Parts: sequence; structure tokens; C-alpha cells
Amino acid sequence: MDRITTKQVNMNENNKIRVAIAGGTGYTGGELFRILLNHPDVEIVAATTTSSEGTPVASVHRDLIGETDLCFGTELNDPDVIFLCLGHGISRQFVDTHDIKPECRIIDLGNDFRLDGEYAGRHFVYGLCESAREEVRKAHDVANPGCFATAIQLATLPLAAAGLITDEIHVTAITGSTGAGKKPGETTHFSYRSDNISIYKLFTHQHLAEIKKNLQKVHDAKGSQAAASIGPLPLCEWAPPPTRGWGNANSGHQPCSLSDQQELCTGETRTEIKVNFVPLRGDFARGIFASVYTRAVEGMSQEDYRKIFEDYYAESPFVFHSKEGISMKEVVNTNKGLVHVELHDGYVHIASAIDNLVKGAAGQAVQNMNLMFGLPEDSGLRLKPSAF
Repeated sequence: MDRITTKQVNMNENNKIRVAIAGGTGYTGGELFRILLNHPDVEIVAATTTSSEGTPVASVHRDLIGETDLCFGTELNDPDVIFLCLGHGISRQFVDTHDIKPECRIIDLGNDFRLDGEYAGRHFVYGLCESAREEVRKAHDVANPGCFATAIQLATLPLAAAGLITDEIHVTAITGSTGAGKKPGETTHFSYRSDNISIYKLFTHQHLAEIKKNLQKVHDAKGSQAAASIGPLPLCEWAPPPTRGWGNANSGHQPCSLSDQQELCTGETRTEIKVNFVPLRGDFARGIFASVYTRAVEGMSQEDYRKIFEDYYAESPFVFHSKEGISMKEVVNTNKGLVHVELHDGYVHIASAIDNLVKGAAGQAVQNMNLMFGLPEDSGLRLKPSAF
């Protein structure tokens, strides 16, 4: 497939990247409009929908009154990049039924290409910038990560990259009502959601597969190198049984030898990463707060763990480790991710907070676009936090 270069993009009229948004009537689409209308290097040339043709965008997203005269239509108008906000399972159908030029890039915000990125002659890179920044820079098409997947991986990527995941990962995370999408359902009614918290998709959430796949990739590719570079790790008092089968019926706490510990952490024998995830619905509109813990490696102090996180995110314009405890309101309405690490009784605990619609969806997608087109990574994404 032909590749469009940054130089070619800059030769377009007005020196702007021509953007089309497909399926822009939902919460994520609305967030994309808010960000891209104020992006210095973007011109929105099309907004397509199957349900609101001819309707002004500002009539659907009423906070945009006075911001744009754009109307929803069916034509793509020759964009440089298309953002697909179509809902899960619909993006492949859109690619099949629309005449998209080979040089036009695609950023899919659904889950169609996260696990299998090969489709219709295109290769979709999994676009979590904090784990694949250089891959995204070179990508022609990107599969944007899920919101829960982003929050949970921001809490675990530094451990995977350092080869320090030697046990199951346990996660409890809560999301706002916008995470369920705009279409009303039984659990989205005010009378259900208000003053209420509930569990859903216990241990079966659709984001689990991409979390495990990407953490495994980072652990296998970087973890073995990192663990080898820091030398032998101290003897730990617990490890999975010799089968390496975490979570199976015969697994239990038992001592491991130094060679076993090194083998687990250096990747000489591939260790399967397992994530146990309890998702919660919250009675707030937006944001995700994740509580993540796993068994710590003996000999690692709290400051050792914190340094690993600080070093991993040292070059990130959006993700930061806080030595103080964090709260969700510190990131709402921004593309930031905050993490906080503590060590307790042999377990390392990481709190992670993002805005599900920004860093967990639209903001991450624009961050990917910036990298793909050679722009500053934070272009158009220095957003005002709500704070309270």
C-alpha cells in the first residue's frame, strides 16, 4: 500500500490535515469534534452518519453551537485520515462498503482491528502510544485501544517492560456512564445509575483480550532485555508451580529457586500473563479509576517500583507518576493519565486514572494521528482539566 508522507500532507490546501469523522453522533464522536475543531493542523472536511444526514453537527452536539457549521452527510470528501467511531463490529463493514483511497489513513476507535490488524490489504497497529510510540509513527492505519484497556495498561506497562510481572494481575476498575455509549439501555437510566454501583462482565470484559495480548508482547520483547540488564533477582518466597500455569486448579503458593525466578523474569521460558478484571459501573458521567495489584518481587522497595514508573513515563507528554495519591477528577476532560504506586505486604499496588472519552478514546486517537503525521505529539491536546 502506498504511504502518504508528512511532506505530502503539508502540501494540501491550507497546510491542514483533511479529516473525516465516520459515526460522529455518539459521545466519542462528539469529543473528537471538540478536540479537532481546535487543532491547529486539522480541517474537518466530512462527518458521516447513517441516521442524521443533513443535520448540523451542532444540533447533535449542542455544546458546539457557534463553533462549526458542519453538517452530517454521506460523502467522505477525499480525506487524509478517517476516524471510525462506528461501534464495535461495524468498522470492517465500513471499509468494505466505502471507496477509501489506499493513501488515506484510518484510525479505528472500535475493537474490530485490535486483536487482528490485517484487513483488506491494511495493517492496523495497536495504537497505545505509551507502548508503541515508534510503531505508531511509522503506521499507516491504527487500532485505537479501549478505554479500560488504556487505564489498566498504563498501570502495568512499566512492570511488563521491566520483566517484573511474575504473578496474576488483579484489577478492579470503575467507569462513568458515558462508557456505555449514547444508546439508552436498562442500566443507563438515571433511576438505575444514580447513587448506585454495579458489577458487569465479571472476568469476561471484551478489553481483557487486548490487555493480555499487548502486555504479553511488551513483556516478551522488552521484559527479557530489561531483566537481563539488571542481573539476577533476589530469591522470592512465592512463584507459580513448575508448569507455569497461573490460576489453574493445581496452582498454589510455594517457594521457587533462584533459577526459576530468573527464568520467569527473563522470559527464557515464556510466562503467560493472566489478568483478573472486575469492571464496575459508576454513578458519574466520565472517567475511569483502576485499582491494580500483583505480587511484588522480593528485594524491590517502594522507591524501586516508583523509579521504574517514573523512568518509563519520563518521555511521555501525558502520563505521569504521582508520589501522592490520585483522584479521577485530576484527569477528567484531559488526555492525561495519572498513576500512583505503593508497596504493601508483598504486593505492589498501582492506582490509575484517565478520562474514558479523551485518553481512553478520542484524545488517544488524536495523539496517534499526531504521531502518524509527524506533528508534535501533544498538538491540539493541551486541554483544560475540570479540577472540581
